[in-house]
Amino acid sequence: MPDEEKAKWENSIAGAVAGFSTVAVLHPLDVVRTRFQVSDGRGCSCPLYKNTAHAIYSIARTEGLKGLYAGFYTSVFGSTVSWGLYFFFYSRAKDRYVRYSNQPLSPGHHLASAAEAGALVCLITNPIWLVKTRLQLQTPLHPSRPYIGFSDAVKTILKEEGWKALYKGIGPGLLLVSHAAIQFCAYEELRKIAIKLKGRGERTASRDPDRLLNSFDYATLGGASKITAILLTYPYQVIRARIQQRPTSSGMPKYMDSWHVVTETARFEGIRGFYRGITSNLLKNVPAASITFVVYENILKLFKAAQSKKEK
Repeated sequence: MPDEEKAKWENSIAGAVAGFSTVAVLHPLDVVRTRFQVSDGRGCSCPLYKNTAHAIYSIARTEGLKGLYAGFYTSVFGSTVSWGLYFFFYSRAKDRYVRYSNQPLSPGHHLASAAEAGALVCLITNPIWLVKTRLQLQTPLHPSRPYIGFSDAVKTILKEEGWKALYKGIGPGLLLVSHAAIQFCAYEELRKIAIKLKGRGERTASRDPDRLLNSFDYATLGGASKITAILLTYPYQVIRARIQQRPTSSGMPKYMDSWHVVTETARFEGIRGFYRGITSNLLKNVPAASITFVVYENILKLFKAAQSKKEK
């Protein structure tokens, strides 16, 4: 296998392992975030929670560990696939821009690479995330027969709503491409700054700048880039979660489309409605981004070390 092609697969494997590690540790906060996002106080089948701690306590008390890990396997599958595909497409896009420009990549190139990768991943994985959202929203209050698992959910959705239902929320999902693009662009630029600052007076910096950064650096850079992206794009996540809710027992969806979500949320809840669940989202995703980039960068280092040893 050519070295260039091998590097792309190494990026993909590193991304997949990073995604799995993140979900396994922080899934309960994802359940809480999803329930907050759809809790508009108007006929929602989810209980109303005071805050993140109260939500975790209430779910554990009424639904047990199963409630806190609702949709876990679907989330693991989706995150592993998404991160693996994302890093694969992202590295391919960056390589293409490098070949065409023959110059170091600019922030615009990183932004374009991240946007391209995000759009492709969104189109491939939207059905997985729709099922995950619905599994996380299942509570004893919901009148419909609960989905038993991922495959049962897909079969039931296809039977009751048709294949188009699997792509509900694709519009906000594609808009969320900007989230990943902002995150990766911020990460790459912060990474350059960190290397430059730590590389002053280091003779090895020009030969192998990655050796200057450690796991703490990757965690800090990953967390900082994630905060930036969340603050700028969070309303898209709320819109997507609300439109992906399961229809009522009569078959009527609560929201007809994304614009309906926007108008109803603005009318009844104001700007705060678009930021429901942001606390649990930050608590989950900032550490998640840190874990993801630490795992990703260190796995890449292992691949490079193995390749270097092999060449000797």
